[in-house]
Amino acid sequence: MQNTPHIPVLYREVVDAFTGSEDGIIVDCTMGYGGHSSLLLEALPGIRLIGIDQDETAIAFSAKRLAVYGERVSIRKGRFSNVLGEIVEEVGAENICGILADIGVSSLQLDEKERGFSYESETLDMRMDPSAPLSAAEVVNTYSAAELERILREYGEIPHAKKVANVIVNQRPFASAKALAEAVKPYGVRGKKIHPATLVMQAIRIEVNDELGELRRMLDICENACFPDAVIGIISFHSLEDRIVKQRFAQWSKNCICPPEAMRCTCGNDHALGRAWPKKPLSAQPDELRDNPRSRSAKLRRFEMKCHER
Repeated sequence: MQNTPHIPVLYREVVDAFTGSEDGIIVDCTMGYGGHSSLLLEALPGIRLIGIDQDETAIAFSAKRLAVYGERVSIRKGRFSNVLGEIVEEVGAENICGILADIGVSSLQLDEKERGFSYESETLDMRMDPSAPLSAAEVVNTYSAAELERILREYGEIPHAKKVANVIVNQRPFASAKALAEAVKPYGVRGKKIHPATLVMQAIRIEVNDELGELRRMLDICENACFPDAVIGIISFHSLEDRIVKQRFAQWSKNCICPPEAMRCTCGNDHALGRAWPKKPLSAQPDELRDNPRSRSAKLRRFEMKCHER
C-alpha cells in the first residue's frame, strides 16, 4: 500500500470491489488524500478517475499525488451530491463504470486540531469545507434546546438527548471542541473503546456537514442515472449511514414494486437495478485492524448495477 497522510480503510476490499472494471470512469466521490484513488489507478490501468472533494488542502495534496497518472485523472471541488450529477451529465452514465464513496470525516481531519473535530481542539468548527457557512460553533451556541435534542437523538442515537441538550444550553457559549467534550463527558458512552463524548461530537458534525443528506442525494443520483453496468461501493462508519445504504440497495434489488397489499404482480416484475453483492457488508481483516484501529467500524457495501432502458 502506498504512503498517504492517512491510511485508506478497507483498501484491499475496495480494489477487489472494482476489479473487472477494465475501462470507463470511476468517480471517487470522497477523494480526500488520494489513498483509494491511487490504489484503483494502479490496480486498474484501463480506467480513468474523477476525484471529488470539498477540502482545498486535500485537493492540493491529491493533485500532486495523482499527477503521475496524467490525463487519467481529473479533480473537481465541491460537495459530491452536486458535482456527481454534473459529471453524469458531462460524460454520460454509460461511460461510468464505478462510484466510490467513503462517508464521514478523514483521519487527517480528525487529527488536525485546528479543524475543530478533535476532542482536544481549541476551536469549534467541524466543517469539511472550511468555506461553508455553518460551523459547529453556530450549532452549539445558537440552536435551541429542542433543535439540539433532535440532532443528538437522530444523528447520535443518544437515549438521554434532552438532558445533554440542556447541559449544552446551560453551559454555553463554547469556544472549543475540548470544552464541549468535557461538558458532555459525564453523560457520554460508557464501557466502549471510544471517548465518552463521541456520539455528541458525531451528531454535531453530521448536522454541520449534512452528511446523511449528502449520502441520500448521491444515492438518488445513482438511481436516476441508472448506470448500465457499474459498481457502486460505499464505505460507512456508523449504523445511520449503513442503514441508509442497506435499505437503498435492498430497494434497488427488488424486481416487483407492487404494493404489499396487491393480490398479484401487475408491475411486470422486472424493476431491479442490479444486485447487492456480497449480500453482507465487508469489514477489515485482522491485519488491517491491528495496523489501523480506526478501520474497526468501517463497512463496505457493494452494488452491481445492471440497468436497462426504462
